[in-house]
Amino acid sequence: MSEHHASIRFSHSAGSFADKSFSRDHQLLFKGGQSLLGSSAPAFSGNPDAVDPEDAFTASLASCHMLTFLAIAAVKGFAVASYADDAVGTLDKNAEGRMSMVRVVLRPRVVFEGRQPTLEELNALHERAHKGCFIANSVKTEVSVEPQLN
Repeated sequence: MSEHHASIRFSHSAGSFADKSFSRDHQLLFKGGQSLLGSSAPAFSGNPDAVDPEDAFTASLASCHMLTFLAIAAVKGFAVASYADDAVGTLDKNAEGRMSMVRVVLRPRVVFEGRQPTLEELNALHERAHKGCFIANSVKTEVSVEPQLN
């Protein structure tokens, strides 16, 4: 078992709560002094230049898949030169009619050094990574992996 910590800090800085024009900006704080500007999504009166929870959720799934993929690739004897993913999360109403991240599509592009996996091996690596991803195993969101060819 392990624990993982994150902190948020909000201070009313602009706008009015009465007319809902208040700023949604806040700080997301992580270990090692890492900090991000957070806000709600622009569709919900948020700052388009900040990280919104839905983007962070999508990034969390993509990052977890990648890290699991890298670990499995290493065990299988593959060296990854680069990995890129332009993941897309979809916010919509779920089966219960509540707003939810209903789907996240991962689109990883992997470049290998040395020995190259066959398409079958690459798909198997992604399948194992998906099954082993702690975050994907923790959510109801449909997560699909669509490996991209370079």
